[in-house]
Formats: sequence, structure tokens, C-alpha cells
Amino acid sequence: MSKEKTKKEETTEEVKNEAAQSEPTPEEKLAAELNETKDNLLRIMAEYDNFRKRSQKEKEAAFGDSKANVISEFLPLYDNFGRAENQEATDLDSYRKGIQMIYNQFGEILKKLGVEEFGEKGDTFDPNIHNAVMHDDDPEAPENSITEVFSKGYKLGDRIVRPAIVKVVN
Repeated sequence: MSKEKTKKEETTEEVKNEAAQSEPTPEEKLAAELNETKDNLLRIMAEYDNFRKRSQKEKEAAFGDSKANVISEFLPLYDNFGRAENQEATDLDSYRKGIQMIYNQFGEILKKLGVEEFGEKGDTFDPNIHNAVMHDDDPEAPENSITEVFSKGYKLGDRIVRPAIVKVVN
């Protein structure tokens, strides 16, 4: 029986040794955790880099698409200018009428693109949207009113594309 006990004891000791060997040490646990965290961070960095590149490509594509849309809106206008240039011996009234039609077409394109005109004679001067290049001393006109418009202003939504260039009463 002593041999049996010895074998049992040996087997128990072997199981304990194997369990001790299979159970990771605290250092091994930390190293494994560190490797897992490192792997996760590398994956997140790769995902972010891919997202950044994809976003940049989408932004460039959107810019190109919007540019192409604007150009396609102006091409009929360009064609009409070409037709007006190639007209043979037209009287001045017909030519003027054609230019007026092109001007109206241009205004319609701007409206379609969301561009609004501003800066009318009699409007109140606003330095945020008007550029006063001359002053007038007219006692009959209200103070800070626009008496003459040299160039109309244009805005796209809330964004000022070009301020109106005006003459203002002091």
C-alpha cells in the first residue's frame, strides 16, 4: 500500500505542478492584457485612419460634384453668349433684346442656385453687408440711407458673397 500511496501522492503532486504551470503568473497576465490592449489600439488607429481617408475622399467628391453642377447651370448661358456673338448684321434693338434675355437667364440661374441680390436705393445702410465708397449730404434723405448703388451685393444663405457698393447719406 505504501507503493499505492506513493503513486497517488506522485499523481497529486504532478496535477498540482501542472495546475501551477498552467495558471499564469501575475506578470504573464499583465503582459497578455498589455498585448490585447495594444492590439485593440492598433485596430482603432487603423479604423480611424481609414475613416479619415474615406471622409477626405467624400469631401473631395462632394466639392467636385457641386462644382460640376454649378458649371452645368452656366453652360446654357455661355452658349447663348456664343450665339449672340455669331449673329450677322443684327439691328441694335434685336441685339439689346438678346442681351436682356441673357441677363434675365443669368438672374434665374443665380436664383436657382440660392443666390440673393441685395442693396437697393433707399435701403438702410448696414456696414455688415454694404460697402460705402461715397457719402452724400442730402437733407431730404433719411440718415444712413443708400442714395446710389454702384454694385449690387449677393449672398448665399447667410453668407455674404459680395457686399453691395453704395453711396450713403450722412
